[in-house]
Amino acid sequence: MTDVYSSEKRSAVMRRVKGRDTSPELKVRKALTALGARYRLHRKDLPGKPDIVMPGRRLAVFVHGCFWHGHDCARGARVPNQIRDYWLGKVERNRARDDRSREALTALGWRIETIWECELKDEAALAARLRNLLTK
Repeated sequence: MTDVYSSEKRSAVMRRVKGRDTSPELKVRKALTALGARYRLHRKDLPGKPDIVMPGRRLAVFVHGCFWHGHDCARGARVPNQIRDYWLGKVERNRARDDRSREALTALGWRIETIWECELKDEAALAARLRNLLTK
């Protein structure tokens, strides 16, 4: 099936998709700040440019959108009907890139935590998980 948008329109739509300061990322950052954690954002010198980095703890946190990174929840399993092959390939490339980034960070001695968008619904569970990460 072909795309319902022209290539120019599709390009404009995709340009508006944010990669930084997304709502899920802001929610995690707010929770970390409430716990008194200090962190850096999107360190370019680290593989995968983790969303949140705590250098003193050697902890890199990725906040992933379920759809974009192919999570196994209902939202992540959804595949648009329009240009289906494109989306399947895109999500698979994202997952492969994520795997490479995690392996490279682990090889450098970093702890990696991935927080999925669907896990942010329960704020108490998120706070407990982050508190546990900070005490390790």
